[in-house]
Amino acid sequence: MSRSDSLVTVFGGSGFLGSQVVRALLRNGHRVRIAVRNPNLAFESQTQGRVGQIQRVACDVRDETQVAAALDNATAAVNLVGILHESPWQSFSDLHAKAPATIAQLCARRGIKRLVHVSAIGADASAGARYARTKGEGEVAALSEFKATTVIRPSVVFGRDDDLLNRFGRLATLSPVLPMPGGGDTRFQPVYVGDVAEAVTRALTDPSTAGRAYELGGPEILTLRQILELVNSETRRARSLIPLPWPVAGAVGLMAEPLSWVGLTPPLTRDQVTMMKTDNVVATGAAGLSDLGIEATGIEAIAPTYLWRYRDGGQFADMAPA
Repeated sequence: MSRSDSLVTVFGGSGFLGSQVVRALLRNGHRVRIAVRNPNLAFESQTQGRVGQIQRVACDVRDETQVAAALDNATAAVNLVGILHESPWQSFSDLHAKAPATIAQLCARRGIKRLVHVSAIGADASAGARYARTKGEGEVAALSEFKATTVIRPSVVFGRDDDLLNRFGRLATLSPVLPMPGGGDTRFQPVYVGDVAEAVTRALTDPSTAGRAYELGGPEILTLRQILELVNSETRRARSLIPLPWPVAGAVGLMAEPLSWVGLTPPLTRDQVTMMKTDNVVATGAAGLSDLGIEATGIEAIAPTYLWRYRDGGQFADMAPA
């Protein structure tokens, strides 16, 4: 696929990962069509490309007609659509399972050359957590409906606008304690958003990745406790790390879930508690970043560049008074 002739439709291109994927595609010379429910949310990407290199269109991936229109004349597609919790307006089944099937079917019908489907480590159609189960169902659908699909499974993703370190950083400014569901022993392999975006771009342009799955993790495996200790260190705070037994964590998730009914993000859900009972790391022998020619970026190299905002005094916290 010639980059100068390519038009890549990016479903979900306005979010944290989506904006980075769009930037990577533009940097590599692709024309990009950002397909999102509210195109105005993708305004920052509009100035990143050359004149005519980027287009924004309204698309609800639950609407087959809108998905088909978003793929009109495209040569490739990327599906980044996903949610971390359900609400009365959005379900895991609709966005994680049914939408990938629709996108893959339409890619096959329209002669699209490549599709990169971004899922998550732990995706499994037989999983107990609804998030992981529907992610697994989406993978199965995408691969079966369109053979030129590459699946990308990142671990938890970090970067300047993430919902990982920023969430804990905000909590550290408000609370004297940082809770650790299950005692903080769950292991994660945080991966840098820029590395994930580059992996998507390389997979899209390498036909040999078709039909394969890549699990993306950073160079370090960290427990939740270690991640919180990193937040304490970089925010210059000494918040107590308090173990939260699984039953208590589940009860907290149950009480917090109604927040989604009024459009707010619950700090924890029962489904997230279920997922946290399983380590979120790259499987032994799985293809990963190195197979795509990418050297993983460590979390300690990036975290200080944005966690300073949660220090007393911000970026000037370490400066001696005049």
